Amino acid sequence: MRDSLMFQGQRNWTLPRAHRLVGMAMFALAFFAFAAVSAEAQSHDHATAAETDQAQAEPAAPGQSEPAAAPVVSYHAPTTFTLKTGIANGRMVYIGVGGDIEGQVNPTLMVHQGELVQINLINGEGAEHDIVLDQYAARSAIIVGKNASSTFSFVASKVGEFAYFCSIAGHRAAGMEGLIHVMAGPRSAMDSDAADIVRDPADLPGPIGQRPAQVVRVDLETVELTGRLDDGTTYVYWTFDRKVPGPFVRVRVGDTVEVHIRNAADSVMMHSVDFHAATGPGGGADFTQIAPGEEAVLTFQALKPGIYVYHCATPSVAHHITSGMYGLILVEPEGGLPQVDREFYVMQGELYTVDPFGTQGEMEMDYDKLISERPEYFLFNGSVGALTKSHPLYANAGETVRIFFGVGGPNFTSSFHVIGEIFDHVYTLGSITSPPLTGVQTITVPPGGATIVDFKIDRGGHYVLVDHALSRAERGLAGYLIVDGPDEDAIMHKGPAKQ
Repeated sequence: MRDSLMFQGQRNWTLPRAHRLVGMAMFALAFFAFAAVSAEAQSHDHATAAETDQAQAEPAAPGQSEPAAAPVVSYHAPTTFTLKTGIANGRMVYIGVGGDIEGQVNPTLMVHQGELVQINLINGEGAEHDIVLDQYAARSAIIVGKNASSTFSFVASKVGEFAYFCSIAGHRAAGMEGLIHVMAGPRSAMDSDAADIVRDPADLPGPIGQRPAQVVRVDLETVELTGRLDDGTTYVYWTFDRKVPGPFVRVRVGDTVEVHIRNAADSVMMHSVDFHAATGPGGGADFTQIAPGEEAVLTFQALKPGIYVYHCATPSVAHHITSGMYGLILVEPEGGLPQVDREFYVMQGELYTVDPFGTQGEMEMDYDKLISERPEYFLFNGSVGALTKSHPLYANAGETVRIFFGVGGPNFTSSFHVIGEIFDHVYTLGSITSPPLTGVQTITVPPGGATIVDFKIDRGGHYVLVDHALSRAERGLAGYLIVDGPDEDAIMHKGPAKQ
């Protein structure tokens, strides 16, 4: 039934094409078999030796000077291999576990120059073993006893082929030797077929300011595409307009919002949209369930100012959201928000993949992990390195910055924090009709929720965006705010207080 708040402009009821996640059960069984072995191994003594390079600074944006210092931390997925000691054809060997090296004897480990490489060693038969790479001065701990394990890492800075081997007397000659092949150039150069799905945090329309209410048309296309999740790793994302998050929608209170949503003809799934800013059945989802190639039109009134999430609401809703189908809509109050120098658009989400974090290749969604809330990836704007390598935030000292921050989820609450800054104003839970909080260090944002934070940047340097559940940074969740300007002043400087 049509009313003045929300009505359906067009509705198509063609049945969707059949869709099955082919092989999901087989992938899940294979993964859990490997996970069980790993979990048992980790219960024994576990030694780690690490060697890391200092993180490199991101280049300055056009028109800005090069920042003086590099970030002191780098959050990036390592290239990971797991080897298990064993016996093959009467010889002692290393046997590959998982991924492309599954079951291979003394597999050649293929990596790219500059990658952080992690090797997990599991004792498969109980004898004393280790693994050594002389050229990198890297080695595991000696492991004794079946299912004992050790992990070590190094940066593949040298190009060429290098031997890895067991240093226990006689074991190398008995067969425990393989090669690591380090190829020139970064792996990202090999990912040309994978789309860049990252929404640039600076990609949002400007403030509305003073204008009367009007009809605002919003066009959305739901697109399924293979995108870059990490260097050497891809995922089939489901998106609004080919990016994660979807486009930032900006209207003012009293506007009539006319949404035209089209599902790409080559999609496999039905899709829809639920606007948390809309009042009516399903936030519009009841009127926008569309099969591939179809289009629907939805109209609603923007009744209440605030920052709101929108997302796909086609079952399984959590599956559609985790795959990238979420975004923000801002309903400005009459007259707009207080003016700032720069605005950014950042959203947090999770991915639930069959293979563990850091595995290379095309990832498959794991529905069992999704419903049991065991993500492999935590992400800002859709991919590992989205806001560190691909699209860091840029500003100048002395400027005021506003971040529109939302959580697509679908499951985890964020404790959003910018390391080295204090939020001057925080619009809690996305409300912009209530007075903002002031002087806030960290703000909690639930799944399907959003906030707005404003702050003035007093000095230059590199600031890190995190969820302060900091273990998530090791699974991809970090961003950089790179600020051009003096980084030694009375506010903070190295050494004792100046007289």
